[in-house]
Amino acid sequence: MPPPKDVVKIAIQMMGAIPQLIELNQTKPLAAVVKEVCDVWNLGNAEHYALQYVDGQQTYITESNRAEIKNGSILRLTTSPDQEAERLHSGIRSHNLDVKADSLKKLANLSRDITFAQEFINRNGLKQLFLIVEEGNDIGEILAHTLKAFMELMEHDFVSWETLSPAFIKKIVRYVNTGGMDTSVQQLSLSILENMVPSSRLLFELVKREVTLDRLLTHLQVTNQQLQLKAMALLIALLLNASDAERRDMMGYLGERNIRQFIHKNIIHASEPMGDEMAHYLYVLQSITLNLLERRMRTPMDPYSQEQRELLQFLRHSAFELESEPSAGSVSAERRRSVCVTEFRKLGFQNYSNPAQDLHRTPPGLLALDNMVYFSRHCPSAYSRFVLENSSRDDKHECPFARSSIQLTLALCEILHVGEPCSETAQAFYLMFFGQDHFFQELFCICIQLQNKTWKEMRATQEDFDKVLQVVREQITRTLSLKPTSLELFKTRVNALNYSEILRLRQTERMHQEETLAVPVLELRERLKPELLQLIRQQRLLRLCEGTLFRKISSRRRQDKLWYCRLSPNHKVLHYGDVEQGVQSAPIESLPEKIPVADIKELLVGRECPHMKEKGSGKHNKDVLDLAFSISYDVEEYYLNFIAPTRYEFCLWTDGLNVLLGREMTSERTQSELDILLSMELKLRLLDLENISIPDAPPPVPNPPSNLNFCYDFSPHEQ
Repeated sequence: MPPPKDVVKIAIQMMGAIPQLIELNQTKPLAAVVKEVCDVWNLGNAEHYALQYVDGQQTYITESNRAEIKNGSILRLTTSPDQEAERLHSGIRSHNLDVKADSLKKLANLSRDITFAQEFINRNGLKQLFLIVEEGNDIGEILAHTLKAFMELMEHDFVSWETLSPAFIKKIVRYVNTGGMDTSVQQLSLSILENMVPSSRLLFELVKREVTLDRLLTHLQVTNQQLQLKAMALLIALLLNASDAERRDMMGYLGERNIRQFIHKNIIHASEPMGDEMAHYLYVLQSITLNLLERRMRTPMDPYSQEQRELLQFLRHSAFELESEPSAGSVSAERRRSVCVTEFRKLGFQNYSNPAQDLHRTPPGLLALDNMVYFSRHCPSAYSRFVLENSSRDDKHECPFARSSIQLTLALCEILHVGEPCSETAQAFYLMFFGQDHFFQELFCICIQLQNKTWKEMRATQEDFDKVLQVVREQITRTLSLKPTSLELFKTRVNALNYSEILRLRQTERMHQEETLAVPVLELRERLKPELLQLIRQQRLLRLCEGTLFRKISSRRRQDKLWYCRLSPNHKVLHYGDVEQGVQSAPIESLPEKIPVADIKELLVGRECPHMKEKGSGKHNKDVLDLAFSISYDVEEYYLNFIAPTRYEFCLWTDGLNVLLGREMTSERTQSELDILLSMELKLRLLDLENISIPDAPPPVPNPPSNLNFCYDFSPHEQ
């Protein structure tokens, strides 16, 4: 007969005693359970004891979380949270430095538990930590444990960051600004300031005033990766919480101080590989920098602005200075106007009598004018060649420079997501962005010349303008997907991807589609599908068995905390638990929490997830919604909430969980991989390889030749 659903079998340990194996009745008050356990070990004052998990974060068992106890859990009888809080509150005030240090170290560990944290804060424990910092008598290990405990207690959001005393904040700022301080103290101090910044406008202004950008740049140049990370986190927090004008000023100053070179040298090309957190911050910095262009992108040209009209005239004079009239007084105003109209037409403006009208549409607005002026100033010979070469062609075959520049600027804004909010999880930044000043403008200079080159390769006419732009856009996106490390490499690759190559790629893709649409081929596809879907199912389950590192994200800030989840080899239990920073893979034995697969009731994704309903549905959370999924389990409908690190991991996990639930795999990744496998299998079947044995092992690699005299170094310029 199976045990009642309200009864779980657990083990309870205590130092120096024989463990107890009990059947815990979840309907019985927890105080009564603790008293029964104490009675077995002849312990009085049962109210001074509590149960606590042995593994993981060693959370205290309370009436609110006791339902999470599973069969086979191992608990420990220990001092109750209120007694432990009282003892540590007394210990951190001790004049004995060893007692004080030990108490603070234990406080830092126990403060992760919400029950203990509440008891300690209720005893005015935070005030005692403030005193330790404000008095400034303790340094090194004691100070580091104090700051760590303070951070853990503040994570529970029982106390507002705005309640911090000016003396405490002043000390924290001094730890950041003082050279030669203990690195662990500086890291924790930077984290405290990072948390203060989004809490209130007053704290933002205080941190911005006291911790200079120069000081943060100094921290970015150190070799300690964790210190770099915390400094970058504070810098990003300041930028994200600044007003538009403040952000523009800060980015201008950082540009003057060559932050790009610091990042390129000390972070991207550091000896140690970059972590996910730093990759995210670099992505955010890239987004913030590109979004500085948004104001110009959304500003239409003002035909009455003298400055903007002068920029248009500068474009005209730069291209046609030899053709311009020698003396304004020797010709009539009508003649000068006629020359201007002709030259603006040759420049490629559609409304050449009033070119400002072409720049009235937003986006790209004035950003297109800025790009044209930048190109004419920094690549004058290429600019003149582009304009003059096309003005000498037949009207139908000329590539209009101005129209091309306006549309290309708009395309680049869309490709680089200019004006879009930063993602909360993305890590994809362009290495070449930090390797080049004026990245957007330099990229434009390469791409506008590419447009002219592609125009000629396509022998395009004015009617083909949109087709040419579509090809150029494809050339740019295909090249960016290769992740070039520099603009020079981007230029080389994008020019190599000429129109003929684009046609070849399109033809290959089209032929592949046509091959797969014949009736006999479609029938063969259907016969092969079940076997290949089973292969994908096996791969998904294997991936779940390997496990994935997930990050905890709150609505307040991006968190440093990580947890790991993996499926047991027999596919019957999900194991999960918190892990430390730097852990790439956690063995099953180190993951204390378990969910039997048989208890999983439902898989939820996106807005259906409980943690997404809490976060709201704003535009800023769109990327998180695409990565969020939850599982409901047990009769009581508990939830385990996930935010996948990438869309790829999201697809693997949702597919794997659907397989465990006996359902169809629904992700786009499944369809993509099924198409690839079907294509490969179909090609093998259509090769008609009957009676030809395909070896299981690859053929042996032959010995190298005795000499290499047949080798010829072919250079591209010899074509």
